[in-house]
Amino acid sequence: MKKIASLLFVSILGGILTLGSYKIFFDDENNPVITQDSTSQHSFIPVSNAPAYGTNADFTAAAEKTVHAVVHVKNVAVFKGPRSMWDLYNNGTAGGRAVQGAGSGVIITPDGYIVTNNHVVDGASEIEVTLNNNETYKAEVIGADPISDIALIKVDANEDLEYIPFGNSDNVKLGEWVLAVGNPFNLKSTVTAGIISAKARNLDPYDRSPQSFIQTDAAINPGNSGGALVNINGELIGINTAITSPSGSYIGYAFALPSNNARKIVEDIMEYGNVQQGILGIRGGSVDPQTMSELNLKTSQGVLVGDVTSGSGAEQAGIRQNDVIRQIDNVKINKFSDLTGYINTKRPGDQVMVKLDRDGQSKEVRVTLSKRDSYQIPSIGLEVANATSKELKSIGTSYGVKINNTLNENLPKEELVGTIITEINNESVSNIREVEDILEKRRSGDPIVITYIDRSGSKQRMIWR
Repeated sequence: MKKIASLLFVSILGGILTLGSYKIFFDDENNPVITQDSTSQHSFIPVSNAPAYGTNADFTAAAEKTVHAVVHVKNVAVFKGPRSMWDLYNNGTAGGRAVQGAGSGVIITPDGYIVTNNHVVDGASEIEVTLNNNETYKAEVIGADPISDIALIKVDANEDLEYIPFGNSDNVKLGEWVLAVGNPFNLKSTVTAGIISAKARNLDPYDRSPQSFIQTDAAINPGNSGGALVNINGELIGINTAITSPSGSYIGYAFALPSNNARKIVEDIMEYGNVQQGILGIRGGSVDPQTMSELNLKTSQGVLVGDVTSGSGAEQAGIRQNDVIRQIDNVKINKFSDLTGYINTKRPGDQVMVKLDRDGQSKEVRVTLSKRDSYQIPSIGLEVANATSKELKSIGTSYGVKINNTLNENLPKEELVGTIITEINNESVSNIREVEDILEKRRSGDPIVITYIDRSGSKQRMIWR
């Protein structure tokens, strides 16, 4: 009995010693375990210890909201006679119809207004629009802006159509999820997902283009042109317009015209019949290392003013050559496409606050945008203006600028004013911006060749040497 009691005592004592040792060496309160924390170490590399989060974005709701409002657009040409020996063999001397292009379009109102790319419908004799439910309608071109590559067409349906509301493209953020909805390779109702890869992307390395694209890696292929780029709320934030690819198919670079620009163009066409272009009245380009060095600039980003147009809002506000524009309203201007992208959402008469750097000092001025409605060519004595869709249609053309006035008394004013110029130096022109661009690229001393359509509908040419 004594032996058992002794053994029991020894066991209890051993348990107490073991527990005490554990408390001394392992208990957190007495001896807390020290873990290595990157923030407590001296490190030259910033380290984030924030927990990793996945994405819970639900694309199904956005897809369901938008897929029925994106249509298939067919550009149909009607021919009065055979186009080839094959046509002659099959159809004799009769004409026919042929699809010469196809793309997508976005219904933006329940009564059938549709926005698409101009290159999808350009030159069409007829336009066919097929909805997601396979109903097909004939569409009418209401107006177009070739520079932005936006066209507005309309169908007359028997009922209200599903449509996509415009979102605010200025609010999109890099890395934001987006969906591209369209009809690639004639596959109807296709939805692909990606993110916003870049904003205010300019595809012209010489800063001559007024474009400012949203770049995305959502899969976009031939046939997606004119389709919708939407956010996960199902709001229209862009019109899919272009891809960059050696093969012509998707490789991860796609570009959409921001919805704010597209909406402004559409509203102008509906209200005025053409695009009301407001301009600052400057010429310039993005700041680069060369200009920084040459002009001893204190900033590496912005738009360097190269020239100020006489009588423009910029001149009246006191903007000067070599000023660097850094911000317009609340939009930062890091490059030329930031400026053009924002100004293209404005109209003549709108006022903007321009922040600029001048000789290292910051300055802010208010500029009233002027109207870009005419362009003078003193070397040949002509003033040209943008033509309305009605004026173009009246003489059987879909593009051109009208001769607004003659500046030379030796020119036959009554014969020329009102006629439509379709080509300058064998390059097609659709608006005065293109006229200006062609003449700026022309070398001094080269002839100027103008092709125009007179009031009888005949093509004429004039050459100035």
